[in-house]
Amino acid sequence: MHTQIVNIIKKILGKGRHSLHEPYFCGNEWNYVKKTLDENYVSSIGSFVNKFENQIKKFTKSKYAIPVVNGTEALHLSLVACGVKSNDEVLVPTITFVGTANSIIYSGATPHFIDSEFETLGIDPLKLEKYLEKITIKKGKFYFNKKTKRRIKAIMPVHIFGNICQIDKILKIAKKYKLVVIEDAAEALGSFFKNKHAGTFGLVGCFSFNGNKILTTGGGGAIITDNKLLAKKIKHLSTTAKINHRWEYVHDVVGYNFRMPNINAALGSAQIENLNKFLISKRKLFLKYCKDFSKVNDVTLIKNPEFSKSNNWLNTIFIKNSSLKKRNKVLSLAQKNQIFLRPVWKPLHTLKHLNKMPRMNLDAAIKIYKSCINLPSSASYFDIRK
Repeated sequence: MHTQIVNIIKKILGKGRHSLHEPYFCGNEWNYVKKTLDENYVSSIGSFVNKFENQIKKFTKSKYAIPVVNGTEALHLSLVACGVKSNDEVLVPTITFVGTANSIIYSGATPHFIDSEFETLGIDPLKLEKYLEKITIKKGKFYFNKKTKRRIKAIMPVHIFGNICQIDKILKIAKKYKLVVIEDAAEALGSFFKNKHAGTFGLVGCFSFNGNKILTTGGGGAIITDNKLLAKKIKHLSTTAKINHRWEYVHDVVGYNFRMPNINAALGSAQIENLNKFLISKRKLFLKYCKDFSKVNDVTLIKNPEFSKSNNWLNTIFIKNSSLKKRNKVLSLAQKNQIFLRPVWKPLHTLKHLNKMPRMNLDAAIKIYKSCINLPSSASYFDIRK
């Protein structure tokens, strides 16, 4: 089976070295970045920061967007702005990038790990609801963890590899338990749930524009929201909480230097102009993987559920009845062939600095970790410049 998997990838992608996901520069990237250098505006002030902000709003159909330095700090800033603090718990899947949990710790709160489902790889809403019924107690308007006595304040649904989780069911749970919803849509720019963009379901949504994402600013992220007051607060906090004045440096609260620099926004502005083309290219690659992997026994490509449309950021296979030994055999053979596959992140509750955090039964997450492999998924495999 491991040989079949590697041969299919070689057949689809051709000879040569294949990284997991590379940036694709095929538009105005050089021109826009050069303009920031020519104009001497490379830091957090400049025309491209505002332009990119408007482009994000237009693409996602959100009312407000705040570009920041990376996706992790987008989450951190959102948590702070939403009032998450010490002695709060935030529900978060154990299957996600470590930055999701780290952002909770930055805010002073405690990650509370929850399980995932096999269809979307996101939060399992059925299992979560049963769990919350068992471990929470209502005091006044809010719900608290019976064991730790801390308030369960928020939930962070994550759209894993661009696949939309069952966000409608998660929102119902959040409403019942008075949870603030902060969407980690770091990997989901260009993904939709019933024609509504990822990141627009919660109070805030957060994106990453790291070099390995569908759109890159080199390093960067963004926060979107439809809440005017919250957007104003987030932007203020992201710019060191500085009060506008012609010459004085006056800061009214503890702020953060998280505003995206103009030079990064210039790159992002050029990239987003071709985002729809990237999505088409990645969809073509996904369909090729679908066709060829359908012929392999015990291997399933993770597909879009009917209720959503994925950006196909990282195409992912699920190996039935897998083990770490079987998974690693595939990874090792692929690497020998210069094909750089990637396993799913190690479940966060198993990491040294997170292994004492509260958690539910995480059996599905462990199985996902042993069974899933990300395939090369760059948009550059199909020439979109024609």
